[in-house]
Amino acid sequence: MSSSLSGTAAVVSGASSGIGRAIAVGLAESGLARLIVHFRKNSEGAEETAEMARSHGCETTTLTGDLSIAADREHLCREAFSRLGVIHTWIHNAGADVLTGDAAGESFEQKLDRLWQVDVRGTILLAREVAIEMRRKATPLPPSMIFIGWDQACEGMEGDAGMMFGSTKASIMAFASSFAQTLAPQIRVNTIAPGWIQTSWGTETSGYWDRRARQQSLMNRWGTPQDVARAAVYLADPQNSFLTGQTIAVNGGWNRRGEERADD
Repeated sequence: MSSSLSGTAAVVSGASSGIGRAIAVGLAESGLARLIVHFRKNSEGAEETAEMARSHGCETTTLTGDLSIAADREHLCREAFSRLGVIHTWIHNAGADVLTGDAAGESFEQKLDRLWQVDVRGTILLAREVAIEMRRKATPLPPSMIFIGWDQACEGMEGDAGMMFGSTKASIMAFASSFAQTLAPQIRVNTIAPGWIQTSWGTETSGYWDRRARQQSLMNRWGTPQDVARAAVYLADPQNSFLTGQTIAVNGGWNRRGEERADD
């Protein structure tokens, strides 16, 4: 499918699975010419994402790196621009997984530290490096930088997960807003704030969380990674050059009636 993404290049961090994979493939489906799929440990998953993108005619390679490590961030930025030259879209999707795997059994403090080092500090420092290179390489229309927030970050949610993800995602959303003010008009900066998205955690969670996810959406369903990807493709489109400093909630519309909906 041809679009105004044709001939452009992008980097998607944390693209070995879930939302990152959906965004990478969505960009490829929309005509992206060249793509770098970033991953930390899941090389097999990253290669699967790359193959899916290649099936749509997108020249795709993979790069590894831990965003909490300065040398890895520098390597990722340097290699990405070396391989792609001009980068039209950089999507900061990478985040620490503290809900599944070994990290799920860690303490609140350990999980918070992981999220802070990767989702906030690592992402902010990497974004600043990327912006320097983007500014050096002129494009006909302003390149796009996209961050991933959370629709409940500023409203609050009870429990450890709400306190961890609320504080870290609100931080990155605030940074993105200030970054948009700083980089305009040379670079467009926007944020996607997903709601209840059925990634690996969502497919295995309890009946309580399944019901809650459905009830808190006006569409009465979980969101999918593809729902988020469609928003990312829209924000990445160079023709949307007047769109910056925005946060788009991909949550099916917040249901203010709460559990009443389930009883209708």
